[in-house]
Amino acid sequence: MTEAKILAVAGKGGVGKTSISAAMVRLLVRAYPDKRILAIDADPAVGLSTALGVDPGTTLDDIRKEITGEVTERTGGVSDILESVKGRLLDAMQHLSGYDFFAIGRPETAGCYCAVNTYLRQVISLLIHDYDYVVVDSEAGIEQVNRRVLEKVTHLIFVSDASKKGTQVIQTVKRVADELVMYERCGAIINRVTDPSVMDFVNTGDIPILAVIGEDAEQTEFDILGKSVFDLPERADILRGTEEALRQMNIL
Repeated sequence: MTEAKILAVAGKGGVGKTSISAAMVRLLVRAYPDKRILAIDADPAVGLSTALGVDPGTTLDDIRKEITGEVTERTGGVSDILESVKGRLLDAMQHLSGYDFFAIGRPETAGCYCAVNTYLRQVISLLIHDYDYVVVDSEAGIEQVNRRVLEKVTHLIFVSDASKKGTQVIQTVKRVADELVMYERCGAIINRVTDPSVMDFVNTGDIPILAVIGEDAEQTEFDILGKSVFDLPERADILRGTEEALRQMNIL
């Protein structure tokens, strides 16, 4: 099997990152019905599940809690633990129409489970090789990159609005990613642009702009009602803009 194309979506909170991640899943499912596609909700808010119309079910954090005691009590080696975790992940994974899904869940809130998280990252790395395309909706901000949930991606896609704060966040995330994450290509989607003229003032530094998406009242309504991205009409701006971005990166 050819190496999986891993699309990690990152950016400031509240800019439509999760909706664009969901749009990517829909577009990949439509374009590649014979390919294996995996959607990973790596945001503790578990918003991707809502955007896709999926029940998040058992998360990686749930599994982490289950095996924390086992890691300290078991006499087996790392490979045994990895196999145990991978088996539980496969059981927890949801197999949907055209793609598979699972959620990482909320981050650690107390104590240190560094060894467990290392095992989980390794298991994720094992799983993604069973897929042709993997879409990762990352946690808002920079922590997801710092924690190296995925140490290698092929495409790093930043989402921002037209605000200076939003573009500064993606530039900061890219600087950290340049040191900590291996990736092949990157680019930015500027979302929720109310007036095209403001793009004259948008500065993304050395991140190329892949697409500009206007404010979409229909998408906003879908977000409020918790409707799935699969219910959006084909004409929706978020679908057209996301498709343009994927074409610019030679994904479609």
